[in-house]
Amino acid sequence: MKRMKKGIVGIVLAGLVFGLCACGEKGTVKIASKPMTEQYILTEIIAQLIEEETGYEVEITKGIGGGTTNIHPALLEGEFDLYPEYTRTAWLNVLKKEEMEKDDDKLYAGLLEEYDKMGLTWTGLYGFSNTYGLAVKKETASRYGLSTYSDLAAASGELVFGGNPDYIELETGYPRLCEAYHMAFKGTAQMEIALKYEALKNGEVDVINAFTTDAQLAANDLVLLTDDNVFFETFDAGTVVRKDALEKYPKLQGTLEKLNGLISEDEMQKMNYEVEVNGKEDKEVARQFLESKGLLGDSAAE
Repeated sequence: MKRMKKGIVGIVLAGLVFGLCACGEKGTVKIASKPMTEQYILTEIIAQLIEEETGYEVEITKGIGGGTTNIHPALLEGEFDLYPEYTRTAWLNVLKKEEMEKDDDKLYAGLLEEYDKMGLTWTGLYGFSNTYGLAVKKETASRYGLSTYSDLAAASGELVFGGNPDYIELETGYPRLCEAYHMAFKGTAQMEIALKYEALKNGEVDVINAFTTDAQLAANDLVLLTDDNVFFETFDAGTVVRKDALEKYPKLQGTLEKLNGLISEDEMQKMNYEVEVNGKEDKEVARQFLESKGLLGDSAAE
């Protein structure tokens, strides 16, 4: 695997692209990730599986600031070939839908239809949902009597909300949450996904939007509040890929489809825990997972 790049890669010269396409399977499959541990692990799982199954070279760009906001345009421009995404994040942030489709199957069918128009597709879903939640420190929960979102709404005027830009800025994200629960926080703070828990720990913010597969929920002195009005829907994870990349790399689609239904929510949280709490490398955690599924090593050849 090529070394990870630190920034968004440039667009390949047109003449070079033509030469690579003419060879059919030459070139490098370029994968992007958002700035969060889960995405680092997922891109390693994808990359290692591609290398094992196809022999294609793979290049990962990890930790792109702004998440979907910057990765999706870069994907459209051909700077990347694929990346892990979440269904309702795409529905809200990419398709800019004002109304949330409650039915998971209808939403996924709608994504496939709309992405096809952009020259993109989804090759399936991994099997787990990374759903939004709201987390506070136990100390904060105790002080203000917080166990539900409705409790939080009542105390929101004394608290600061912290979240990633994708969530804070989108009208159907943070503003929609506040409208639904009549929340009016004292202030808000935007930060990258990886920094939210540290800000919560340090008292820079009082409540953050969390994800249900976050390792920190088990590792820290935190409370995940109950969504008593069932505001948050599921955010199923899967691979978004350029259709021309599937044509350029004929073995790619079948390889990516091997990830469908492969990862449970519990398995994803445990992998996140191994990296963030036990200090293991995301590359090693990904390899161990693939080996456990018989997709790498001697078992993969049997």
